[in-house]
Amino acid sequence: MKEWVEAAMRGDRDSFEKLVARYRPMTLAVARSRLNDAHLAEDAVQESFAEAYRGIGALADPEAFPGWLKRIVERQCGRMTRRKRIATVPLDSVPDAVASAASPAEALLAKEERGRIRARIDALPPGQRIAVLLFYMHDYSLGEISAFLGVPVSALKKRLFDARRKLRTSLPIANPVSVFRTLYEGGVQMLHIVNGDAVGDKLKQGGVPGDVLVWRELYSEGPVFPDMDGEDRLSIRADWLERTLGIPQDVWRAHTAAQESALSNAGQYGEIVLWFEHDPFDQAMLAYLFRRLAGVPLSGTKISLLQIGAFPGIEPFRGLGQLSAGQLASLCGTWREIGPDELALGSRAWEAYASPDPRALTALLETDTSALPFLRDAFRHHADRFPSAADGLGSVERATLAAVLDGCESPLDLFRRVGDELNGLGMGDLAFWAYARDMTRGPHPLLRLEGAAAFPGFAEPPGDFGRARLVPTDLGRRMATAPDGDWIALNGIDRWLGGVRLSGSRSVWRRDGRNGSFVRG
Repeated sequence: MKEWVEAAMRGDRDSFEKLVARYRPMTLAVARSRLNDAHLAEDAVQESFAEAYRGIGALADPEAFPGWLKRIVERQCGRMTRRKRIATVPLDSVPDAVASAASPAEALLAKEERGRIRARIDALPPGQRIAVLLFYMHDYSLGEISAFLGVPVSALKKRLFDARRKLRTSLPIANPVSVFRTLYEGGVQMLHIVNGDAVGDKLKQGGVPGDVLVWRELYSEGPVFPDMDGEDRLSIRADWLERTLGIPQDVWRAHTAAQESALSNAGQYGEIVLWFEHDPFDQAMLAYLFRRLAGVPLSGTKISLLQIGAFPGIEPFRGLGQLSAGQLASLCGTWREIGPDELALGSRAWEAYASPDPRALTALLETDTSALPFLRDAFRHHADRFPSAADGLGSVERATLAAVLDGCESPLDLFRRVGDELNGLGMGDLAFWAYARDMTRGPHPLLRLEGAAAFPGFAEPPGDFGRARLVPTDLGRRMATAPDGDWIALNGIDRWLGGVRLSGSRSVWRRDGRNGSFVRG
């Protein structure tokens, strides 16, 4: 580039034309930002290059050319602004941001997509908007943009990270991991904590920089306690998971010990990134991890959080596991740094969730939880699982009965249908089988399993379960259509919801449907 400038200073027109081709997108980005009019910006750039050609021979330092050219463009924009009042119109579409379409219908969709992307870019602050256009849309290096704008590279990186967080997945990037590495310079050792092996494997496949720790727990099911260490509490949880979900105690204990050890050593990383979703499964896990991280020595370690409840083109969105390696990689760098407020709220959320008194959860939800925006809805979905004060049924039993009475009798189809209806709950198959199994047991069951001997467990082959049917009993039909009894009074209950144990048929915590409070009944 310096050679082109030096040649142009000596009067070489070809070299100047090369500079025009290279710097034209940069100058247009500045002019459009100042004038907010595509046609006027073109005029301003044309005049600016003409002025630059006439004056380049007087340039003292060839390396100062980018900043010198930018000042010419800004002066020209100022002249045009003073000459007449400019009517503001929307900027033109992002050049080549979306692939060209083959058919008229596809072309229309592509144009609409370009307009949507450009509208979001236009809404950015001016400094971020220009940085995004030059770095993401025109592939200029950080060094080139820095020289042209006169902005330090470190400040450019901050602008680009902030812009990516605002634009999230709408910004088209051919190689998001490469972009992320460029911005990070490979200088920060990162630990990504995720909620499932599928997500962990895809992060590695997508080339996301750093180590991955898969947190293999399901705090949305079974007994939990404010403090989860201690042999007595570990034994209670291990026994329940094996007895109810079929997870062998030795497997669970080995995983728990390994992940807790890894978390205790997380201070060796420069940044910890937590990848989590919107549902109670993830939000309970996130609250637990915040509680633990608040007590881990993390001097100099930054904690960041990526939370999503939707992804373009994925309907219904259940979780990060639905995304491809490339889609996950596109989220790289869109996380946000969290501080003491989020850690404190997460710790309080865990204490409320793990409390043996569910009214602690009600008290939490009456406070400001906006620092963790998905927390409130997730814990409300969790609270809806408590048995109703009216008939003893919770949200899962009620949705299951309704689906069965509507003709959905295949257990696999039933799991998908109830999962779609209660999408905000984030319930896995093992948890659903535990609910369905309880509905087939006791002296007064709501359902009857036909065509299979038992529900599948953690490591049990499904066998003939795919051909099984779940059919309603007479009580199930009555409870679903015109409830005139109390299922807990008839059958009793033995279940953990967070830190609350529901046991027996009397004095069990219930959800009052009239005001959403918890009552004894």
